[in-house]
Amino acid sequence: MILSGKPFLRIVFGVIFSLFLVTTWAQKGWEAGVWLGTAYYFGDLNTSYNLSDPRPAGGIIARYNFNNRVCFKMGGGYGIVSGDDARSSNPFEKARNLSFRSEIFDVSGQLEINFLPYMHGSRTEFFTPYLFAGFSAFSFNPTADLNGTRYNLRELGTEGQFKGEEYYSVSGSFVYGGGLKIDVSKTWSLNLELGARAAFTDYIDDVSTVYADNKDILRSRGEVAAALADRSIMIPGVDSSQLGKEGSQRGNSKNKDNLVFIQIGIVRYFGNLACPKP
Repeated sequence: MILSGKPFLRIVFGVIFSLFLVTTWAQKGWEAGVWLGTAYYFGDLNTSYNLSDPRPAGGIIARYNFNNRVCFKMGGGYGIVSGDDARSSNPFEKARNLSFRSEIFDVSGQLEINFLPYMHGSRTEFFTPYLFAGFSAFSFNPTADLNGTRYNLRELGTEGQFKGEEYYSVSGSFVYGGGLKIDVSKTWSLNLELGARAAFTDYIDDVSTVYADNKDILRSRGEVAAALADRSIMIPGVDSSQLGKEGSQRGNSKNKDNLVFIQIGIVRYFGNLACPKP
C-alpha cells in the first residue's frame, strides 16, 4: 500500500519528534571536520549513469547533535563535474557530440537521523548508519573546449537565449543520502557518506530544450557560439538528419540534472556527554 503525501509526512514528523524527546544518555554538542571524495553528474550528457569519469571534490562540515539520534548538519563543498556524449552508448547522443565541464560550489543544511544510538567514546554505541535530507544552494559554470580553448557556455546562449536572459548560474537542490559514522577515539570519528542533489535547474550541462536557429546564434553571438551550439557529427548507421535543426531535440527539460558526492570525512566532537536528569 502506498501512503498519500499528508499521512506519510505525519509519520515522518512523528518519528522525528519522538527522537527529539530521547533524553536517556542524550549527547548534545557541536562537531566539525573536513572531507575529500569524488563528484559525479547525471543529466542530458550522462543519461546512462556512467561512473567512468570521477572528478575531485572536498569540503567542510559542521554538525549539531540534539541527542544520540538526531543532528542538524551544515556543509560547504567544492567539486568538478563533467559529461561527454562521446562516452555514451546511445547512438543519438554520440551523434549529438556535446560535452561540458563545470566547477560546483555548494552550501547545504540537512536534518540527519541515526539508525542506532550513537555516542562518542562509547564502547557499545560507537558506530551507526544514518540518513539525511535537506536543501542546498550551489553555483555552476558549464564550459566546453573548442580548438584548444575553453569557453563559458552560459555566456554564448547556445539554446538561443537572448543576451541578458541566460539561465541563472546559481540554483538550489533537494539533498538526500546516507552514510556511516565510526568512532576512532572519544573525540574523533570517520564519516563515510554518499549524498545526492536533485537540482532545481536543468542547465548544469548547458543542455535542456531544443536547438535554436544556428544562423541567429551566428549573427547575435558569433562563430564560437554557433560552433558550440551544434557540434553534431555523422555516425554510420544513425539517422542524424534532425540534429542541429531549429526546434529539434537537444535535451530533455522534463528531467532536471543531478549531482552526487561520495566522500570520506574526519570529524572532531567538541561537546560533552550529558547524563540523564534524575
